[in-house]
Amino acid sequence: MDVDCVSLPDAAAPADVEDAGLGLGTLLAAARAYPKGSANAGGVHELLECPVCTNSMFPPIHQCQNGHTLCSTCKARVHNRCPTCRQELGDIRCLALEKVAESLELPCKYYTLGCQEILPYYSKIKHEAQCSFRPYNCPYAGSECAAAGDIPHLVSHLRDDHKVDMHSGCTFNHRYVKSNPREVENATWMLTVFHCFGQYFCLHFEAFQLGMAPVYMAFLRFMGDENEAKNYSYSLEVGANGRKMVWEGTPRSVRDSHRKVRDSHDGLIIQRNMALFFSGGDRKELKLRITGRIWKEQQTPDGACIPNLCS
Repeated sequence: MDVDCVSLPDAAAPADVEDAGLGLGTLLAAARAYPKGSANAGGVHELLECPVCTNSMFPPIHQCQNGHTLCSTCKARVHNRCPTCRQELGDIRCLALEKVAESLELPCKYYTLGCQEILPYYSKIKHEAQCSFRPYNCPYAGSECAAAGDIPHLVSHLRDDHKVDMHSGCTFNHRYVKSNPREVENATWMLTVFHCFGQYFCLHFEAFQLGMAPVYMAFLRFMGDENEAKNYSYSLEVGANGRKMVWEGTPRSVRDSHRKVRDSHDGLIIQRNMALFFSGGDRKELKLRITGRIWKEQQTPDGACIPNLCS
């Protein structure tokens, strides 16, 4: 990418933006020639793409004496040598591109998924990191799965590729059995998907090491954004022999990684000794029955909240 940071007349044609040796006046004229959020502004936007990492460049934008630009992160990575002409980079900043970036407004990169936001260049990255239309990552924790997409896609992916059990209804009753409960290697045991209130929920149950002893944990995640997750509540219960443990909480969004939820201990945690007590028998085999329900809070006309249980 060649950009000569010498000012030229503002009357230069927008098409010239793709040529080498562009000055600040030319670039600004090109940027002004396109409507806000116009797809045709892509030519200007390409000039702001680092040729090394291909990410968008933000100040300070560096250039060599021949006008080749790159981002500050890659400048350190290439040991102060221009990756295009191998000349020493020095500390030359391309103020022209930095100024052009300030004048640009571009659509969110998730516009094809429904986002209608038109954003200043320097605000675009921050918005996209939190955009509600950005794809969701696969919530399956039994492997490092790179699949991503919208919720319907992920539901099909979990069912067809991970063979996850799918259930309808807002109550559940699961039994977990393990022959040797002392063998715990951070293994995920089970993921079940529930469909109720027109939404999907992931029920996780697993064993992991906490300190010197293994523990067993169950928690629910909502397949949607955090703001929607707050509309729902759930309870989990485990017990036997006249004893029981109960957990109530709000499901975490699948935007939060499985590890993040697990490491925050946001769920029903059962110590091994208690789990073996609930299992009964000779305490050599884990046999836990987890029951639970999901409900949606609804407000009455007088402002009180009452749980709405699905049928």
